[in-house]
Amino acid sequence: MKYQILYQGAYPLVQVNLEQGETIKAESDAMVGMSTTVDVEGKMDGGFLGGLARMVAGESFFFQTLTARRGPGEVLLAPAIPGDLLDVELDGTYSLVVQKDGFLAGSAGLQVSTKMQNLSQGLFSGEGFFVVKVSGKGVVFINTYGSIHVINLDPGQSFIVDNSHLVAWPDYMHYTIEKASQGWISSFTSGEALVCRFTGPGPVIIQTRNPRGFGSWIRRFLPNSRSS
Repeated sequence: MKYQILYQGAYPLVQVNLEQGETIKAESDAMVGMSTTVDVEGKMDGGFLGGLARMVAGESFFFQTLTARRGPGEVLLAPAIPGDLLDVELDGTYSLVVQKDGFLAGSAGLQVSTKMQNLSQGLFSGEGFFVVKVSGKGVVFINTYGSIHVINLDPGQSFIVDNSHLVAWPDYMHYTIEKASQGWISSFTSGEALVCRFTGPGPVIIQTRNPRGFGSWIRRFLPNSRSS
């Protein structure tokens, strides 16, 4: 499978070139265009329980599978939100943990399931009790809100990330939830409250914009529902 990411920045597009018989799986409604040699189908990856678990994690029940059945073909894929795209090559030795709505597409052989976080991570990480886990060998495309920034941590090195800016991280990395400041009052008045402390080695993928912050900002300009 050959591919390239076009127009990187706010409105990128993934162009995938499939040989005859090759398949790529994508999030529901990700397909922008495709060759006439390609067929698109909706499938429950992992069966009914797998689809149900992905719905709990905030993903779609069905995947799109796009297969070049009648010869080589081209597929164009894009996320629903403005933001950048990143391709990550998985070698099968670890899984990638991805935020809700962060998975766009991946090689057909990848397993896209859910991972349950512990109580404190589920309550306070901003991602909920379930996150998406991508395993196996192949390329996975993840999308963000805003641009992508990768923080590469050395062994033992720690870094603090605001919960709403998290996108993805390898499952072998350790992280904890903690107050942004020493005291609770200072943490809340700073606007940060709780944050995630990651410890290396490994990369932490973050997004440069906060979707919750944007939602709060845009609501300031909406008419009050009581006046309508």
